[in-house]
Amino acid sequence: MAKFRERWKELPDYRKPNNNTQYSIEDVAMSAFAVFFMQSASFLAFQRDMNKHKGNSNARSLFKIEQIPSDNQTRNLLDPIAPEHFDSEFEWVHEELKQCGVLEGFRDYGNTFLIAIDGLTYFSSETIKCPDCLKREDSTGKAHYYHSAITPVIVKTDSPHVLPLMAEFIVPQDGHEKQDCERAAAKRWLGSHSQHFAPHSATYLGDDLYANHPFCEAIAQTYQQYFVCVAKPESHIVLYEWLAMLEKAKAVETLQKRRWNGKFAELWTYRWAHQLPLRAGDDALRVNWLELSITREDTGESLYHNTWVTNHLVTASTVVALAKVGRARWKIENESNNTLKRNGYHLEHNFGHGQQHLSTVLFSLNLLAFLIHTAQQLVSEPYRLLRAALSVRVTFFHDLRALTRYMLFDSWDALFRFMLEGLEVVIPPGLFYSD
Repeated sequence: MAKFRERWKELPDYRKPNNNTQYSIEDVAMSAFAVFFMQSASFLAFQRDMNKHKGNSNARSLFKIEQIPSDNQTRNLLDPIAPEHFDSEFEWVHEELKQCGVLEGFRDYGNTFLIAIDGLTYFSSETIKCPDCLKREDSTGKAHYYHSAITPVIVKTDSPHVLPLMAEFIVPQDGHEKQDCERAAAKRWLGSHSQHFAPHSATYLGDDLYANHPFCEAIAQTYQQYFVCVAKPESHIVLYEWLAMLEKAKAVETLQKRRWNGKFAELWTYRWAHQLPLRAGDDALRVNWLELSITREDTGESLYHNTWVTNHLVTASTVVALAKVGRARWKIENESNNTLKRNGYHLEHNFGHGQQHLSTVLFSLNLLAFLIHTAQQLVSEPYRLLRAALSVRVTFFHDLRALTRYMLFDSWDALFRFMLEGLEVVIPPGLFYSD
């Protein structure tokens, strides 16, 4: 919290110079961040009331906020700030995780980081709009305004945790007549942030939308990285025509494994082929193709089926692991998007829309709060013990809100110790800095 406050002193402040300025720009940013970290739209109101009666508040002791601005002041002062000003905070957190060895633990197939990419719509209205809104018309011609972003996350095949990276917002672009789209935003993200990963150290995971020639070619050739993307027959006509020819020539390789799931046997059938064109044309990128089909051995019922393209080498010794990597793409839906929408972060709630960038800034701060909570679970033993005792995320946030509304804590250590003792969790000696 202290680090963020120090960094946010450099945020642009668009107010005219005034000797009566009461709230610093860092107090404004920290106040908004605190709302998302506590997942309490009323947190600041409660802390103003606490400060009035006790002369201090958890906003000051926990979040380093000297003066708590009103909600309207917070929205007005954040509105003109572009969300890119908060990208460096994501970089800093990941660098801290790297320094303590946690980030290296997320390396996966081929010693690469698996980066899942997907689009996410988090706001929609028929009346509220801003310059950053996208627009669509329904079948009746009625206009709908909405906000979308791509939200890349680092995933690991056997980990329940994901590490959010900075978002790229799908917003109207200067000088472009066509409306912005998910593919274009993904290309911008690669151009802005791929340099944070050394060559051949990242594998990008995407759905069928990303299995297109420009995107995959950029990953493989421009950025010297890897990809594993879903590739459906209906959107890859040429590729599957080549595959059909290889099947006739018996050039498609197959591996089958039998697995017992505790109730019945499953047949996991892997197929793969090499050097297929991703699209028509002599200059088409050549990719490797793999397929996984899971069926019940006793009935033949299909339980799962998917196909991917990749520039990783696919062999009998790698196909199982690569299919597992391809399936890990769903972690961006389950562990990231669904968590943000349904498990405590209220991503689709309109905390404020503004006239310029407010909606995207608040989204960025909410995503940053999610990253900090995840980082704490990876590096902080008190936090891990708390989350083990309060495994339901919504319950954890509920307790944080209730305690900080009625009680004043002079540090996060004090708050976490109080919660652990109340839950009768055995506290190992030396767990807290104050021990």
